Amino acid sequence: MTALVLGPLLRHVGDRTATVWVEADHPSEVRVFNEERGLDATARTFTVHGHHYALVEIDGLEPGSDTPYSVAIDGETVWPDETTRFPQSRIRTLDPVGKVRISFGSCRRSPDKANVHGIDALAAYAHRLAEGDAAEHWPNVLLMVGDQVYADELSEEMRAFIRSRRDPGEPPVGELADFEEYTYLYKLAWYVDPAVRWLLSTVPTLTIFDDHDIRDDWNTSYTWRQQMWAQPWWRARITGGIGSYWIYQHLGNLSPEERASDAIYEAVRAASAEGGDAGKILDEFAERADKEPATTRWSYSHDLNGTRLIVVDSRCSRLLTEERRGMLDDGEFQWLDEQCQGDLDHLLIASSLPYLLPRAIHHAEGWNEAMAEGAWGPRAARLGEKLRQGADLEHWAAFDTSFREVARDVVAVGNGERGRPPATISFLSGDIHYSYRALVTAPHTQSVISQIVCSPLRNPLVGKFRMANKFASWRATGAPFRLLAKLSKVPKPPLSWKRTEGPWFDNAICTVELKGRDCHVRWESPSTETTLTELGHTDIR
Repeated sequence: MTALVLGPLLRHVGDRTATVWVEADHPSEVRVFNEERGLDATARTFTVHGHHYALVEIDGLEPGSDTPYSVAIDGETVWPDETTRFPQSRIRTLDPVGKVRISFGSCRRSPDKANVHGIDALAAYAHRLAEGDAAEHWPNVLLMVGDQVYADELSEEMRAFIRSRRDPGEPPVGELADFEEYTYLYKLAWYVDPAVRWLLSTVPTLTIFDDHDIRDDWNTSYTWRQQMWAQPWWRARITGGIGSYWIYQHLGNLSPEERASDAIYEAVRAASAEGGDAGKILDEFAERADKEPATTRWSYSHDLNGTRLIVVDSRCSRLLTEERRGMLDDGEFQWLDEQCQGDLDHLLIASSLPYLLPRAIHHAEGWNEAMAEGAWGPRAARLGEKLRQGADLEHWAAFDTSFREVARDVVAVGNGERGRPPATISFLSGDIHYSYRALVTAPHTQSVISQIVCSPLRNPLVGKFRMANKFASWRATGAPFRLLAKLSKVPKPPLSWKRTEGPWFDNAICTVELKGRDCHVRWESPSTETTLTELGHTDIR
């Protein structure tokens, strides 16, 4: 009997095109259809390490249209699931004169029997959309900005799967080991909860990874990379993590035109068309992407009705050598610089890591970077590296040169040096397990520049970690850390900012609504498994 292993996932959607991602249980033809509406698109699966995937590309849809769809594998209809109580999945294309809504968040632990991570904001959001007024709430994009899966913090269900195939006492203990274990982790994240499975089938989803998609502190520093590659189990882990990310997340972020120009996608499909398994091709690609970050671009950009959404890879594309360090390598930063332009209503820059942190944390990370680079001598540098890894001091503030380069770009855009200034320039981020908005107060620009953070979807801080971050968010806390940074000869930041909303420490999802030059932001938290309650909102412009 034909089975749908995972999916369907509705990925990139434009005004006339859409992509549906599917994992099947055997090599097959996947069809997405609605015979009454004339929708009929097919794709053959490709095979990687014994798993079979397809991306069905749909063209010729009408702008602003709403088309229910079904999925068949080798002629047998496998979706909608007959047992679901959710509405039929739909493809809603971009309305060129409508509002743009982008809902986002990060840090989602998979459903588990213990339910120690609270109510899932994605599941509650799914119920909101299924039961409410679609026209009022439906997003154009669900953007997940990191830690979609946790490869190093495992549920009991994931541990049981590992025990079924290897000795859990062998390294890596308590973590994923390879591609096969990643496939099961994605299934736990996206299949188990029927609400989330339906949501991902009917709302266009874009993603970018953060550290836990691979491992905590991924690419913190050159020293960290050397330490990890010295581990005999690391190659299978990093190739499995990056390879599975390419399949389960990255390919769907691209437009059909971008995917068509992807040489690895072409090679993988060609190998599968000849009856082969493309696992070796993808493993070699993944290892090269890790060891030579400049060979691959995970970042991407899409324009939506006068809004540009730039999604930046701030993990895999880092510049980490003995001589230089940067949040982005040279090629990646040049690409970002080219994307940061005016003549838009709004510019959104999504990075898993917040660009504007609470001032205490910003100054602490600047001080730590200087310390680890030798500002206080060799012995202090070794201590600084231990602190960097132990306290996760590796956000934009810990890459001061990169922070300044981005500040230069957004100020240039906001001042009209690259065309008509956008009404707003907003950084969308997650990672830190609480939510807030910060406003840039200097230098003054014609654009309102903000940091908007929403985290976690399902993984709240508890106990001493919550108290420490509450303390760090107080304005007065920044002074001693600013002094440490100054004593380490860290230059004064090129921007000044203040927190205007938050912080909130609940599981949450945030929606940015854009219409013309107006921008409205709303944070919501799940009060029950089926309802959301507003935490806060603001009109930015």
